[in-house]
Amino acid sequence: MPDIIHLLPDSIANQIAAGEVVQRPASAVKELMENSIDAGATEVKLIVKDAGKVLIQVIDNGVGMSETDARMSLERHATSKIRTAEDLFKLRTMGFRGEALASIAAVAQVEIKTRQPQNELGTLLVVEGSEIKKQEPVACEKGTSISIKNLFYNIPARRNFLKSNPIEMRHIMDEFQRLALAHPGIAFSLTQGDELVYELVPGKLSQRIVALFGKGYQHQLAAVQEETSLVKITGYAGRPESSRKTRGEQFIFVNQRYIRNNYLGHAISNAYEGLLPEGNFPFYVLFIEIDPKHIDVNVHPTKTEIKFDDERAVYGVVWSAVKQALGVHHLAPALDFKADVNLHSKLSTQGFTKDTYYEEQFGSSLSRSNLQNWEKAFEEGSNSRLFQKEEVAPPMELRFQSSMNLEVDSKEQEKGVFQLLNKYIVRATRSGLMIIDQQAAHERVLYEKYLGQLKGAAGNSQQSLFPQTVYFSPPDFALLMEMEKEVIALGFRLEVMGKNALLITGAPAQIQSNEKELLEGLIEQFKKNQSELQLPIGENLARAMAKRTSLKTGDRLRPEEVEGLVAGLFSCNNPNYSPDGRPTFFTFDSSKLESYFNR
Repeated sequence: MPDIIHLLPDSIANQIAAGEVVQRPASAVKELMENSIDAGATEVKLIVKDAGKVLIQVIDNGVGMSETDARMSLERHATSKIRTAEDLFKLRTMGFRGEALASIAAVAQVEIKTRQPQNELGTLLVVEGSEIKKQEPVACEKGTSISIKNLFYNIPARRNFLKSNPIEMRHIMDEFQRLALAHPGIAFSLTQGDELVYELVPGKLSQRIVALFGKGYQHQLAAVQEETSLVKITGYAGRPESSRKTRGEQFIFVNQRYIRNNYLGHAISNAYEGLLPEGNFPFYVLFIEIDPKHIDVNVHPTKTEIKFDDERAVYGVVWSAVKQALGVHHLAPALDFKADVNLHSKLSTQGFTKDTYYEEQFGSSLSRSNLQNWEKAFEEGSNSRLFQKEEVAPPMELRFQSSMNLEVDSKEQEKGVFQLLNKYIVRATRSGLMIIDQQAAHERVLYEKYLGQLKGAAGNSQQSLFPQTVYFSPPDFALLMEMEKEVIALGFRLEVMGKNALLITGAPAQIQSNEKELLEGLIEQFKKNQSELQLPIGENLARAMAKRTSLKTGDRLRPEEVEGLVAGLFSCNNPNYSPDGRPTFFTFDSSKLESYFNR
């Protein structure tokens, strides 16, 4: 029998390695910029075209490479930082695996120009699919310039898995922001196509934060500083009132390396306990300095996950540092977070009639063709034994402290429909009893209403009495601009007010909520949906808007609101399920009910 095991060619091995190291354009950006930082650059320029799919170019003024080093950098496991296994536990630099350039060159067309300061000429290397096409001397600036063209050109299947340009650009901006925050003493610039997105000058961390996220952060930062024998914590935590519904502006760095660590994130959240409205996330940029021997950074290909040998101790120091910073700066919440800001919880105080409630909350654009068929399933409560009241009072009435003993409106009883526990709607049917989940039902109603608006029937907008300016992170701003047409169709009116800022001049009519919170919440819900499901923009937005503006468990409804919700639900094309697949109601057959009474 012939031998069947053989060694893979280097080109194929590099493509396999690229699957871990280079998952998308942002991965290549991260690797190249880290190499520039390790080369001692004081200025790093990033140029991308077509969200990195056509071109990624990183130019630095670092120490450059010799001709031999330039050639060696394209070999697998080539590194300037590791000599022995013990070196893995002493790392303070960024890139160290020796996989990056070799992996990138396996799946792209790469051009390297590099020159050391003492040399008059530099080196030019052109590589395609791991094959060196050209190597020659060249006149170039001191430092290194690496261009990556047509990423995944030789692996169409991988290229087809890339997302839309705005999404890929958002990932690139994320990587850029993290490295720019970690190294405020280095000048960075980012150019997308012909647009200069960022031009950051060297400075303090606070200045870098304002340059990246906007002037709104100038007076929102509390300095964090704590030092023990194990760890040193520095950085900034945002004021509670500057918190947002959107996640993404939380940064933890260990030895200047950005990491993701839910455990430490929990420590910071606990430090804000009682200071944030529900569902909001604080802004923070924290740097943890610790002896490398106490951590292991070599646990994930992207190097964003690390292990501490004493996580509990680090947790305690981080919690204490943030808690102390908030206390020293007297950052108590300035907002009344106990106030009910639910979008529809104030319906009962707005004086809606049954007709206006039905029309505004359940949408005249909804098809009511199904309503008549559904109404046949119901009958008047007065004909149902389930809701008839005994005329003769019992000799003794016992009452216990339970929500089941809450008085139900007599009109609701007579009609055979009422709200139960402020979360369900109970209604008699011909065959028994129906219990409706008010939140799931309202999400279905609003989802179909918003979907109709996005398909052409634009929603009404009400002008804001006090227009609000909202500052977004560049990725969120780019995402919002991508779906501007759809957001306007939902009823928002927006004006661009400078870099990454929008003025909200109008919001969807009949929604009683803070416009800023609503728009931020919509973006956050959209991103959450996007991470879980691959949906068209319109459907995703309709789901996100329905989720954010629906009734919630605990909202008390008036009788006409209960009836409006039931009528709206059974006017829907698919009343049985909420947009995310939860059942909106259950029906209990009368025979099932009678079985409990031995009938």
